[in-house]
Amino acid sequence: MKKIFIVMISLGAFFNSCAQKKNEISKVKTNKVMSKSIYDYKVDALEEGKTINFADYKGKKILIVNTASECGFTPQYADLEKLSNEYKDKLVVVGFPANNFGGQEPGTNVEIGAFCQKNYGVTFPLASKVSVKGEDTAPIFKYLSEKSLNGVKDTEIQWNFTKFLLDENGKLIDSFVSKVKPTDEEITKYLK
Repeated sequence: MKKIFIVMISLGAFFNSCAQKKNEISKVKTNKVMSKSIYDYKVDALEEGKTINFADYKGKKILIVNTASECGFTPQYADLEKLSNEYKDKLVVVGFPANNFGGQEPGTNVEIGAFCQKNYGVTFPLASKVSVKGEDTAPIFKYLSEKSLNGVKDTEIQWNFTKFLLDENGKLIDSFVSKVKPTDEEITKYLK
């Protein structure tokens, strides 16, 4: 009986030690994930052969928006351009065309670029068309929408023109639903 008791205590100590090591490993993995920032991302630009490197925007706030050309919110391109120009010394706007909602961005990168230029005079950076929802979600949008990655909040992207505002150090400040216009006080209060 005494031997069984000793074996049980030894097994308990062994399993406790294993659990502690697993927790330590988990903390290390979590810290590695949490240390990732927007500056770790490079994405293809809408313009063929070009890249958007988010590390180039250190020291400025970044507003990332999933866009679409055939959406009721498409006129927000004009507000995004206005915001980009008005706060150009401290903000970079980056648009990400996506066709995840209602097939409202069916065009090619070339067609999207021509549409944005012709109709809204867009001069801010546009990324190549991506997916912002589902199994094929672009890694940058996983980062932006998952608290386990961005360290701030979970955001379910429910429609086109969801906005993510990051601070001068590349950390997520907040996200905003489609109906919040880029020029609304909800966003501009962070830019003043």
